[in-house]
Amino acid sequence: MSAHCQLNGAKPGFGNNISHSHRRTSRRFDPNIQRKRYWLPSEGRHVRLTLSARAIKTVDAIGIEAAVARIRARGGKV
Repeated sequence: MSAHCQLNGAKPGFGNNISHSHRRTSRRFDPNIQRKRYWLPSEGRHVRLTLSARAIKTVDAIGIEAAVARIRARGGKV
């Protein structure tokens, strides 16, 4: 599963691990991505979305219809 949020576009960040001796090695900061299934009443079907934990809270606040409208406005497929 790709570490990419469909609603807010959260992607991995990149940086360095720094050891005790101060050597730097590459690392990746992944967002907390979850797959969640919602009932979409306007279409009479379930949709499965790949969302970050923050985006799940956003869907709870604005509703699934508005969230799907935002995803489609960004050019995403639902």
